[in-house]
Amino acid sequence: MNIRKAQISDSAQIAPILLLAMEDIIYKFLKKQDYASAKDFLLYFIGKENNQYSYQNCFVAEENNEIIGAVNIYNGSDLEILRNPIIEYVRSNFNPEFDPEWETRAGEFYIDSLGVNSKFQGKGIGSTILRFLIDEYVIKNNQTLGLLVEEDNPLAKNLYLKLGFQVVGEKTLVGKRLEHLQISPKTLSL
Repeated sequence: MNIRKAQISDSAQIAPILLLAMEDIIYKFLKKQDYASAKDFLLYFIGKENNQYSYQNCFVAEENNEIIGAVNIYNGSDLEILRNPIIEYVRSNFNPEFDPEWETRAGEFYIDSLGVNSKFQGKGIGSTILRFLIDEYVIKNNQTLGLLVEEDNPLAKNLYLKLGFQVVGEKTLVGKRLEHLQISPKTLSL
């Protein structure tokens, strides 16, 4: 398996993979539970530059020329700039009152979403992607990684804890309560 920065040509393969990780949240953005609309929404933004879901902020896991996993990650200090195109689009096309909470902030690189193609789930691909991110951001670049996990997803939370993430608080995103976890150079050396 090869993990690499995403390219614009990967957009069509990335969208359904990331949607696996954030389907409920995108439905809340769009104020409708429609898979095709949610996938089109993500595809639109993944294929554009300078927004939080852009291919520019993604890595892909590839095997035999097929993308089997994807992760969306960006500097938390850039959230406002990266999210503005999303907010404007959602307000003008789906939800005029759209005003999402800030799920990240300066001081962490935020793992917005991570998904694995359903045909390849349960084979350690998500763990491999996370280890890659820990190596790239925490070990090599002395940065803190952060992510949110749903309270009713103990399998994911246990994986994050096993990899060295620690619970640092709670956040709310589109009305959902989530736990905020981080891993940093300091916590790795404990």
